[in-house]
Amino acid sequence: MNWDDTGFLLSKNQYNENSIIAEIFTENHGKISGIIFGASSKKIKNYLQIGNKLYVNHIFKSDGRIGYFKVEILEPLTPLYFNNKKKLMCITSAMNLIKLLTAESQKNSNIYNLIEDFYNFLQFNNWIKSYIFWELELLKLLGYDLDLKKIVKTETINNKVSYFVENTIEKKIVPNFLIDDESSYLDNNNLLKGLKLVGDYLEKTILKPNNLKLPISRLDFINVLK
Repeated sequence: MNWDDTGFLLSKNQYNENSIIAEIFTENHGKISGIIFGASSKKIKNYLQIGNKLYVNHIFKSDGRIGYFKVEILEPLTPLYFNNKKKLMCITSAMNLIKLLTAESQKNSNIYNLIEDFYNFLQFNNWIKSYIFWELELLKLLGYDLDLKKIVKTETINNKVSYFVENTIEKKIVPNFLIDDESSYLDNNNLLKGLKLVGDYLEKTILKPNNLKLPISRLDFINVLK
């Protein structure tokens, strides 16, 4: 049995000397694992970069058994940012989140389109802000909607409006740009606070209850922004 599709390379791990096991998020079949034989050959090695968009032919004998891929490059997206460490690490972080949070063989066109959107905003100056909202949208599509506007409280200090969320244990500041669409105050410190806020929610709501850990790639991405 086999099918053709397009998809984004999420991960790759060495299988033997010349082959890898790859995970690809496809448009019509969701996240699929398979072996790519000859992955070390010059013909395909260079375009097997995490995040690249591929044409995929998946061949398998039966459901539940790993098949193998024949792949061709459609869009070499990741190499566009080889000279930008921050964006490269963001790509890795985004693909690892998709890998970690999605189920095998479950079609989800919304998440596929979300990956397309990711590359659309990555080229702009305000891409970090867009990425934070991208993570929130990903969580929403997976059933974990962090609707900050409904849960924040407001306080005014020195004529400046601040937003926060609190419980009996702690109080967390919410950067204004996550609540106020017209907020123009945006610096690196606020972006880091936004990333940490989403990361804390991700850990508490999804990862820890399922005995999962935050991907190291996301922590590395945050560290490179500091």
